[in-house]
Amino acid sequence: MIHINKVGELTGVTVRTLRYYDKIGLIKPASQTEGGHRLYTNEEIKKLQQIQFLKRIGFTLQEIKNMLASSEWDWSNSLKNQLSFVLKEQENLKKIELALRELIHGIAIEGEENWLAIQKIMQLSTKDKEIQQYYRESIFKDREIELWKKVPNMTSDSSDSLEWIALIGQLKRYMKDGPKTSKVQNIIRRMDEKRLEEFEGEDELLDKLWELRMSPKQSEKLGLYPIDQDVLEFMDQAYAVFLAEKNNTQPE
Repeated sequence: MIHINKVGELTGVTVRTLRYYDKIGLIKPASQTEGGHRLYTNEEIKKLQQIQFLKRIGFTLQEIKNMLASSEWDWSNSLKNQLSFVLKEQENLKKIELALRELIHGIAIEGEENWLAIQKIMQLSTKDKEIQQYYRESIFKDREIELWKKVPNMTSDSSDSLEWIALIGQLKRYMKDGPKTSKVQNIIRRMDEKRLEEFEGEDELLDKLWELRMSPKQSEKLGLYPIDQDVLEFMDQAYAVFLAEKNNTQPE
């Protein structure tokens, strides 16, 4: 016989949990000491291991009790149902993960205006994703749809998307300094470098995308994060300054 304290050491199950399992009739001790301490045999230990395994794969204690009590339990059907449940939970957790990423990245753009980011993400979440996809396919060519995957995504954890998000957030914070300041121009310079890294030779697509981005209605239809119009206009002004300086410094 194995003392309840020793069972806890062997299995990692606390004494309190073992007492609870006894109380609900899930696993009963084989015997007790004169002092009332529970004693278990190897058979109970094996059953306890089964219970812990079934818990790990998501079954409730009541379900486990029913499963172990019935010799005619349909294990195959139960496991298939559990797998289906787990897959649905994974899908739900993925949606939550993407929503959290959107919120974190939205706050990175909006700075101290946390509630503004939350409102914008709430606005995005109410839109039909299939309609947005259909709209994208209606205005972009097949090759452009493939390039669309490189467009910064608020739900992505890729280094490129994260850098774009950080650059836009920095740009917004320095707007008060004006489009010609070195801080702003350094941000625009990096944006232009990333443009060349990811979309070199795709000026037609970028012009189309920028035109759509500058329209709040079109941006909403595309499912783009709603960047404030004054931020977009400031970016446009700063980029014009950058291009003018770049052209003036290029050798003839």
